[in-house]
Amino acid sequence: MAHRPVDDHEINHQKFDELSITWNTTDPVGQPAWNFGDYGNPDDYISHLGWRHDARSELAALQGRQLIAAELLEYAGGDVADGMVAVSFVFSKGRVTVSNGLDENSLEFGGPDPSYLRCPLPR
Repeated sequence: MAHRPVDDHEINHQKFDELSITWNTTDPVGQPAWNFGDYGNPDDYISHLGWRHDARSELAALQGRQLIAAELLEYAGGDVADGMVAVSFVFSKGRVTVSNGLDENSLEFGGPDPSYLRCPLPR
């Protein structure tokens, strides 16, 4: 079976233990929006997503590099964050781990914290 190349990954952490990973679903030309709240309530919040030109230099350095491996990481540090799942991408030169930073995704560069249990994803 031929596999279609994956160009874009979308990662979303919600609450403390919910993780969503999708790929090639965001239209970089369109005007995507992210909805928060119960649809139709006056308290709803809509955030219009856009490509950032001020990306962290460590992340920008990974653009265009070959993805070597991907891992799911489960935190087992013996505290309230136990069971939290992160996603780690290993590139030809560099690595980025996306974890739950509570109100936003957290980006870590280099090898993941040794408190993580690693689960490599098949190719």
